[in-house]
Amino acid sequence: MTETREFRQTRFAPPPGACEILLVRHGESAPHVEGEAFPLVAGHGDPPLDPVGEQQAILAAQRLIDTGESIAAVYVTTLQRTRQTAAPLLAQLDQEAIVEADLREVFLGDWEGGEFRRRVADNDPLVQLMYVEQRWDVIPGGEPAHQFENRVRRGIERVAAAHRDELVVAVVHGGVIGQVMNLAAGTKGFTFTGADNASISHIVVENDRWVIRCYNDTSHLSPTFSTAAEPLI
Repeated sequence: MTETREFRQTRFAPPPGACEILLVRHGESAPHVEGEAFPLVAGHGDPPLDPVGEQQAILAAQRLIDTGESIAAVYVTTLQRTRQTAAPLLAQLDQEAIVEADLREVFLGDWEGGEFRRRVADNDPLVQLMYVEQRWDVIPGGEPAHQFENRVRRGIERVAAAHRDELVVAVVHGGVIGQVMNLAAGTKGFTFTGADNASISHIVVENDRWVIRCYNDTSHLSPTFSTAAEPLI
């Protein structure tokens, strides 16, 4: 008598050779004070974390530690808000951050240094057009969409290639997380733009196959830290 076979539903498992990347958006950065531009690093605004953002960084670190997962590496960008957000996690892991410059935030051209926030708050006509066309390069001097897409892809591919069969954390920026999600989902524009400060998103990268496992998880943050201080990026 032939035994009847059963096929149960199974939990997702990363394929052999894949890299799991937990994308953490930096904590809330310091507010822009009109007339006082942020310092620049290679043209990019480089504000430090706000005290609220420092607390968010602690909560995000604890959430990542509490998962019990082995974290092989922690990546940051060239901008200090990512390094400061990663600091509590790195202290618990006793690791040093690895800098991946291609995962820095989208370049906002003439609106760097805090001007972007003011324009958004004032609902500038170009901001309205930016939302309609869903392109950062509506901003004068802003980074062209294809250039931003290509460098974010390069950054993720380098991280994934260095950590096959491992899980890593990358502390990055809202615009970058949105672009990564677009690349994984085959979407465009601002479909995934708006990840919250200190949120966690999860992708699995296996060569050209990118799988979204989670987007914008903020369950580790209390309502106190829900803020509209930093729209879009």
